[in-house]
Amino acid sequence: MGGGGKIPYPKHVWSPAGGWYCQPANWKSNTMIMAGVITGICAAVWSISAQREYRDTMPEPNRFFPSRYWSKQIVEHERKLAAERGA
Repeated sequence: MGGGGKIPYPKHVWSPAGGWYCQPANWKSNTMIMAGVITGICAAVWSISAQREYRDTMPEPNRFFPSRYWSKQIVEHERKLAAERGA
């Protein structure tokens, strides 16, 4: 009950995925390193995108608009509106 053992395979075959029954000893650390690298790249691209974002028209007040939380231009615009309302 289990299908038997591993079948013999050619040892001279190389593949980028690791070949038959590949289970490298450090796959967990490699995965965590790559997850960190990908997260860092995404964070850098997100930051650059937010800095360069420009809007000709501002979103309507009290309407859901995701980039209103990180777009410098929208944040400054809403602070200015809040100061005008408060004064």
